[in-house]
Amino acid sequence: MARHISGSVLLALALGHTTAALALPDGEGRESVETACAACHGVNLIERSSGYSRDEWHFLASTMIDLSGDADMQDDILDYLAEHFPPRDNRAATQVDGPLSIEIEEWKVPTLGQRSRDPVEAPDGSIWWVGQGMDILGRLDPETGEMEEFELPTGARPHSVNIGPDGAAWYTGNRNATMGRFDPESGEITEYPMPDEAARDPHTAEFAADGYLWFSLQQSNMIGRLAPDTGEVALVQSPREGSRPYGVKIAEDGTVWVACNGANCLLRVDPDTMDVTEIALPETGTTVRRLDIDEDGIIWWVNSGLGRLGRYDPETGDIQEWDSPSGPDSHPYAIAVFAGAIWYNESGVRPDMLVRFDPGSETFQSWPIPSGPVHAGILRHMRTTLDGEALLIHQSGTNHIGRVTVEDNG
Repeated sequence: MARHISGSVLLALALGHTTAALALPDGEGRESVETACAACHGVNLIERSSGYSRDEWHFLASTMIDLSGDADMQDDILDYLAEHFPPRDNRAATQVDGPLSIEIEEWKVPTLGQRSRDPVEAPDGSIWWVGQGMDILGRLDPETGEMEEFELPTGARPHSVNIGPDGAAWYTGNRNATMGRFDPESGEITEYPMPDEAARDPHTAEFAADGYLWFSLQQSNMIGRLAPDTGEVALVQSPREGSRPYGVKIAEDGTVWVACNGANCLLRVDPDTMDVTEIALPETGTTVRRLDIDEDGIIWWVNSGLGRLGRYDPETGDIQEWDSPSGPDSHPYAIAVFAGAIWYNESGVRPDMLVRFDPGSETFQSWPIPSGPVHAGILRHMRTTLDGEALLIHQSGTNHIGRVTVEDNG
């Protein structure tokens, strides 16, 4: 069923965000901010922002919640935010200039507050995403800008989406312990429940060349494999307790590689036996949100815990790391091999920075990621288009989907 825009002011509670213990400064409008903003995310996110002018706060709020039905409340909120959280250098990013320029096309998704994320391209050129904060699957026609949203089963809270060899959109039911298949032709949804009650949270998935769908279960500390033709789900535990399997990529030889968001390791999974081998990374404090694999089979990964970019050679065991431009608290998050370089973002600074690393020259260049006329939100996963000519990104905090293309100014 297509989902239409809601005019409601109070939105559903967004996944993973609760009201933080942080106390907002006293002042007129504070209660309105706590009522409206904390319905979807912790007020700590306001404190962690880079601050904005009143007009900027107005735009930013409009990407999250519809306050047009209560002008007095909207004025109270905007006046309060502009007074207590003006533009500032809090957690400022370090931008690095370089020879390239980029163009970012943006689309704001219809339903506010959904925390849109993980865009992926289908063979027909459409771009699909999921609304993690609500039970939404979306489709964008980038040529016309037309968007359609579909209701997923209640409580699915989809975390990511992939387009399968069958043309269907396969999503991870992060809160109802399922993998799901959406048929774009019929609108039919098929759910595949986890066979083990301890497997609670399918997270990130990737299709292998043989058609199997591999996925991580972060809090459950597991890795899963789904056979789409039979619906059979197999699960295996990570050998490291608390490793929190996160990002997933599949090498050309079929080996499944998984990032450890809770420990200093990478995981290598044998696609036939599902045996898992841990690759220990050097420093305590290292955590890895995501990884990608280049054409030479080299594993590139973000060291989210220490603010670095990492490289692992499976043939030699060699590990290298480079400090990210914005430093140890920059929290690199998403990553993709794109246009002959390694691209990732720095999510721990403001604005959220898109970073390019040239492996040949070992040099960086970076750009702030916009959310309309402001810089806000966080990029959590990115992938290239099927032709390799563009990079698909998002800003989950402001419900934007984006497409990046590159121009060489040299």
